[in-house]
Amino acid sequence: AGATTIASAGAAIGIGNVLSSSIHSVARNPSLAKQLFGYAILGFALTEAIASFAPMMAFLISFVFQVL
Repeated sequence: AGATTIASAGAAIGIGNVLSSSIHSVARNPSLAKQLFGYAILGFALTEAIASFAPMMAFLISFVFQVL
């Protein structure tokens, strides 16, 4: 549970970084806003994938090291 919480916190920080970078990029060059939005969505998806893999790995480890 602790590993999952840490991974979720890391994913939240990553999403914040992606959003911040997207806002700064559009502010510097508004004509590329459409292309940068696609990159931002890709960044969000990859960051959320890490957040969804963390509980799966935590459950996998808990089932593998289960005491018989």
